[in-house]
Amino acid sequence: MKRLLPITLFFISLLTFAQGPQDNQRLVKITGTVLDEETKEPLEYATLVLQSVRNPDKITGGITNAEGKFEVEASAGNYNISIEYISFRSHKLPNYSLRSDTELGIINLGLDVAQLEGIELVGERTTVELRLDKKVYNVGSDLTVKGGSVTDVLGNVPSVNVDVEGNISLRGNESVRILINGKPSALSGLSPEALQQLPADAIEKVEVITNPSARYDAEGTAGILNIILKQSKTAGLNGSVNLYAGNPDNFGGAVSLNLRREKLNFFTNTTYRYRNGPGNALFEQENFDDNGNTRNYQNEIRKYDRKDKSFNTNIGFEFFLDENSSITNSLVFGRSNGDNTVAVDFFNFDANRNPTIQRNRFTTEDEFEEEVQYSLNYQKKFDKDGHELTFDYQYSKGTDDEDSVISEVILGDNIALDTEKTLNAETQITQLLQLDYVLPFGSDNQSQFELGYRGTFNNNNTDFDFGILQDNGAFNSDPNFSNELNYKEYVNAAYTQLGTKIDKISILGGLRVEASDIEIELLNNNEISKKNYVNWFPSLFLGYEFSEKEQLTLSYSKRLRRPRSRFINPFPSRSSNTNLFQGNPDLDPTFTNAFDLGYLKRWDKITFNTSGYFNRSTGVFQFITKETGDFVSIENPDDPENPIVVPVQAMTPINLATEDRYGMEFTTTYTPLRNWRLTWNVNAFQRETQGDYIYTNSNKEEIVQNFDSKNFSWFTRFSAKLPLPGKIDFQTNFFYMGASKNAQSNNKGMLSSDLALSKDVLNKKGSISLNVGDIFNTRKRRRETRTENVLSYSEFQWRERQVTLSFQYRFNQPLNQKQRSGPGSGNGDNDMDFGG
Repeated sequence: MKRLLPITLFFISLLTFAQGPQDNQRLVKITGTVLDEETKEPLEYATLVLQSVRNPDKITGGITNAEGKFEVEASAGNYNISIEYISFRSHKLPNYSLRSDTELGIINLGLDVAQLEGIELVGERTTVELRLDKKVYNVGSDLTVKGGSVTDVLGNVPSVNVDVEGNISLRGNESVRILINGKPSALSGLSPEALQQLPADAIEKVEVITNPSARYDAEGTAGILNIILKQSKTAGLNGSVNLYAGNPDNFGGAVSLNLRREKLNFFTNTTYRYRNGPGNALFEQENFDDNGNTRNYQNEIRKYDRKDKSFNTNIGFEFFLDENSSITNSLVFGRSNGDNTVAVDFFNFDANRNPTIQRNRFTTEDEFEEEVQYSLNYQKKFDKDGHELTFDYQYSKGTDDEDSVISEVILGDNIALDTEKTLNAETQITQLLQLDYVLPFGSDNQSQFELGYRGTFNNNNTDFDFGILQDNGAFNSDPNFSNELNYKEYVNAAYTQLGTKIDKISILGGLRVEASDIEIELLNNNEISKKNYVNWFPSLFLGYEFSEKEQLTLSYSKRLRRPRSRFINPFPSRSSNTNLFQGNPDLDPTFTNAFDLGYLKRWDKITFNTSGYFNRSTGVFQFITKETGDFVSIENPDDPENPIVVPVQAMTPINLATEDRYGMEFTTTYTPLRNWRLTWNVNAFQRETQGDYIYTNSNKEEIVQNFDSKNFSWFTRFSAKLPLPGKIDFQTNFFYMGASKNAQSNNKGMLSSDLALSKDVLNKKGSISLNVGDIFNTRKRRRETRTENVLSYSEFQWRERQVTLSFQYRFNQPLNQKQRSGPGSGNGDNDMDFGG
């Protein structure tokens, strides 16, 4: 039945598309020519906008060709007509009747001097809008991410940080929910690497929802990042082609196409990429005996070489049943093949730092990932503006298979240790059902009622096998490190919201209830753990609008963080046999009460945005490092009677205790001249954790450790974009992460910077860009960790400095065209217009 549902819905939508409504509305043709009023030269890429008077949400139009001519078809009716061109005064024809083919003749547009002084290209700027329950960053055309991925874009959004491993955090908190067009996605389900398949050029804007309302999933104690993809609404065929190449090896291309007709909007984004991502790591470890005296030392030097070929495509169509309803179907398919190697050199020393042995551990890993996602959206708009009903269904399946062979040899004597082999196969199947109803009411529709349901049904299977690979190719599985895990998570949720705007005051209150059914099954051990709980999540938002340029918001919401695959998978990684990582299947959710105070002020050339926030969380996930009680014994050729003994450490997450997190963030944007933009963001926060952890050390003794800690941390980001001689655009970004600490580790500060150059070519239809990521090759995580018998220092660099050259060609698409996400894009944004 579960397999039948998506197939049935798919064919129903195809049938609806094939039949279509019996609409006999007559089409009329609108033609004309747009010229520069002063020079009388044609204006290519001027925009004709046709807005239906009867249904203002219905907007169509077109753009002019190289001769400044346009020719557009539309249904007969009354329209508000606007002919627009950036930095020129718009020509408007309100309530214009189109009953037959119409020639508008020559339309002369004059320069808008006031606009020239203070406004930069819409497609080139990054702006912020403050809503009651979110901030919206129109990421525009960020030069430093050309040829990059969605994680590169997120790394340049204020309040967001992407660490050296691609993990995303919001205000320093990694419990952030990633949505694409308002929905969970196969691209954000399995791993950070999967999300990197989405190209930067496909993104229109990012919604930073630090305190989500009851409309959204309660998942994510830090908040939600909603990535809105581009979807053109321009009539006819338009799109772009993007090619890029870089060093270390980074080659690829992307094609974006959009075909708009009266009843149909077809869109696709297809990308291919080959990438080699070299990285490195260092571990310096000092081991102590029971009396606290140094027993020996061990250093690890790791070299990572990740080769990946990936293909991703998104194909969809939006079919307009009539003026007020539409159906959108989309299919996402992504596949990647990885060939990864990890070379680890071990250097062992005795207590006096005299070298003892040197060994090499080499891991080769073949990885295959595939994601398939089908989405169906139905949207019905009623006569009253804002009154609508939407239904969404989504089916996604993701697979991630890893096959690793690990060999080890003691150098100098060529003593080969056992060859290890790991097999890891992960499959995740998720279905989503969502229904949302919005009803405006009251004077001028200043009030709004919302009601909705969302059901997410997630099944995750992880089959992990570890053992010894014999010389003859036979594989002997080790049952102590092998198992199969089934994880089932079914969440049924309902919400209601009521909001109103009284003069300058806005109020939005909501309540969400989520019933969670979770089952964790370890098949080899026949261990089954079931957890069922019902939780209530209230939210309240208050806003005051001093003026159109000054706003204040205050909000509260309750959130939770559920453990995911990497956190609950108990099977340890084997890149190193002395420093392991393994999940904890007994993790419980973390619950957070979040408070936020925001302020936005705009002047002619300056925008200032600040927030103060406080979060109190219980059952917080904390990564702790402990001794497993196992040892790696290595034969010492110089002293066979006394082998080298190294204790095995494992990093694992636990529900440690209670955490208070409070902080302030400031974002200032300054545009002194046209095409100049300077942005500075600072986020500073204090984190206080309280809790104890009990574990057994290598001597089988029970150790009670107190992990109470207070930590102040901060990060800042500065971005400058300005024009250079020769019509070259220049952009640079600087990022600094301040020092921080958790229960066992001290993290050092980290500074990194990027720069980019871009120039338009081919009569502004093409652009050539050069960007350098991590100019000084300093984007490294550095950490000191202390346990009972081990002191270690580590450095980790996920990706070395990257240089990329890209070329983009646009056809039937103006450089400054503002892409819009239209009906059925599923962005989850039914906000009342509380200003912003």
